Amino acid sequence: MNQRLKIYLDTSVPNFLFAYDSPEKMEVTQDLFINFIKPSIYRSFISPVVIAEIDETKDDNKRATLLNVFKEYTIEMLDYSKAEEIEIQELAEKYIENKIIPEKKLADALHIAICVIKGIDYLVSWNYKHLSNINKENRVKLLNWELGYRHELRIITPLELMDYGI
Repeated sequence: MNQRLKIYLDTSVPNFLFAYDSPEKMEVTQDLFINFIKPSIYRSFISPVVIAEIDETKDDNKRATLLNVFKEYTIEMLDYSKAEEIEIQELAEKYIENKIIPEKKLADALHIAICVIKGIDYLVSWNYKHLSNINKENRVKLLNWELGYRHELRIITPLELMDYGI
């Protein structure tokens, strides 16, 4: 049986669908949504953290447009038990305590923790500074290992996900 890989889209990914000031990233992101997410090549997820970040968008039209993306494409909302929610919060705090993620970027730490606890294969982000870079990924893996989490989460950009089988 061929099981689809699970991907988690942080808030930066849907934002770049409409990043007219960054046409290259916008094109890659649109390609990902049209050719990989829409046909369900991957099993795609977001979490309440993504929705909370989008809800902070000041522009009502932009907020509505971003929220509509999740209705238009096959993207599932992750749910978790109260015990998982506590574990996610505690793990996110460990990333901050260990200075892997800055204190003011709790949402980024939560994105990682959610993926680890829920067994997601790829956290997809355009956030190079706090998420999608090999140094952060290695530091996350090392801390996870020390804490007993053996799940091999990869933190990548949308470009790294697209495989046309050529």
